[in-house]
Amino acid sequence: MNDADHFGEHGGDEKDDVHDALGEQAESEEGYRGPVGAQGNGPPGRDGGDSQDGGDDGGDFGNGPQGPGNAKEPRNGQAPDGPPRIPMPRSSVEDTGLPLPDPPPAPLLLEHRVLKSLLGAWALAACSPEETAAVEEHLGICGACADEALRLREAVGLLHKPESLDLDPTLRTRVLEGCLARRPPRIPVPEWAAPYDAEAARLDALLQDFGDAEWHAPVRLHWFEGDKPTNRRTTVAKVIAHLLAVDGLVAVALGLDDPLGDIAARAQTPAGRTEAFWHAAHFPHTRSVRGPWREQSHDLVRTVSFAAGGSGQLSVPYGDFELPLRDAMLDRAFECWMHAWDIAEAVDYPYEPPAPRQLHRVIDLGARMLPGALAARRQAGLAGPGRARHLVPAGAPGRSLRLEIEGSGGGEWLIPLDSPGALPSADHEVAHVALDGVEFCRLAAGHVSPEEAAAGQKGDREAIRDVLFAAASMSRM
Repeated sequence: MNDADHFGEHGGDEKDDVHDALGEQAESEEGYRGPVGAQGNGPPGRDGGDSQDGGDDGGDFGNGPQGPGNAKEPRNGQAPDGPPRIPMPRSSVEDTGLPLPDPPPAPLLLEHRVLKSLLGAWALAACSPEETAAVEEHLGICGACADEALRLREAVGLLHKPESLDLDPTLRTRVLEGCLARRPPRIPVPEWAAPYDAEAARLDALLQDFGDAEWHAPVRLHWFEGDKPTNRRTTVAKVIAHLLAVDGLVAVALGLDDPLGDIAARAQTPAGRTEAFWHAAHFPHTRSVRGPWREQSHDLVRTVSFAAGGSGQLSVPYGDFELPLRDAMLDRAFECWMHAWDIAEAVDYPYEPPAPRQLHRVIDLGARMLPGALAARRQAGLAGPGRARHLVPAGAPGRSLRLEIEGSGGGEWLIPLDSPGALPSADHEVAHVALDGVEFCRLAAGHVSPEEAAAGQKGDREAIRDVLFAAASMSRM
């Protein structure tokens, strides 16, 4: 191999070595000023302005063939310590070998009458995607069809009944019955205490996710005094405090601690205990009242379950009257349900009635208390003896009213009209009243007036009026 060939093979490497050496010398002597030859006005023979070698060497440092100051770019197109100056070109979709995306489908071209006929199906979301796109494109340019579509969409909203997010109120009862059928409890809850157990659990579940705003939400309590409705504005927290105070009457009868402590000595009636508890608080009641009420409800159910036997006949004083323990527990279940309804309405939340079996027990208690309420109104001069000249003595059959409760948990009861001790008799039936089960409970709670109660009536109008007002008079705060 001759010298020319040897130079041809390695000449490029030698030129690069000379270039690197000159660059390092320029940086050490004068500081780095960019790529060698970038200034174009350096000393002769270095930065190239006056270089006489215009050939291959001169093009690297000075005014060579590529123009003034056009120094050779660093390798790989990169500036010192920087990213590439010129990004690599992007490859097109055709060069990747991947299939091309499908072109969008051509929109349907439908006549106006066809598009108008599709508005009903569009409102029901029953159109195909192509038809939906065509209808919606048409609605943007046709005002008459747009108005018609809006009316149809609003009408569709009325066809769908809003579904409650709450669980079925009978779910808890059915689950417990299924579990107890497989494995009976060693200490069962008495049947007359089951409604209170269930309603207290439902109310506790309603309160579980309440924030501070809900606990202070205003609640309107309704009841009857005489023949006139009355109400009291309070809060959710104070309603729970009211339940805690009145449930304390049952707790004391069972030998448990009174939640009111020394406050209980001031009053023994449900309303008196509630007012005393409310006024004894130095600060407004808050969510902290839920814990004591919840614990007390568990203690009541646990105690009556252990006592069982004849404990149901234990007397519970309510101040001006008394109830057997089994009826007192039903009374507490009824009030727990009604006040839970009050709370749910205050926070705009749906609340369902109790399970049919438990609702029937509550209605039965109200029907059995009606003769006493009727006698109390008669003694107060609010109800007359009716067409009978003399009241019937206890134990004798007398005039009766047939109370028919419709719906789940309903039934029929004969209510003696002349005396609480009189025997109801179908042969002496003078009137018939039909009411929905929930409506009857709302009437007994003072939530609706006797005039507003939707009742089917037949027979003695005066007797019917007296019974409806007697039902409302059983309500209290």
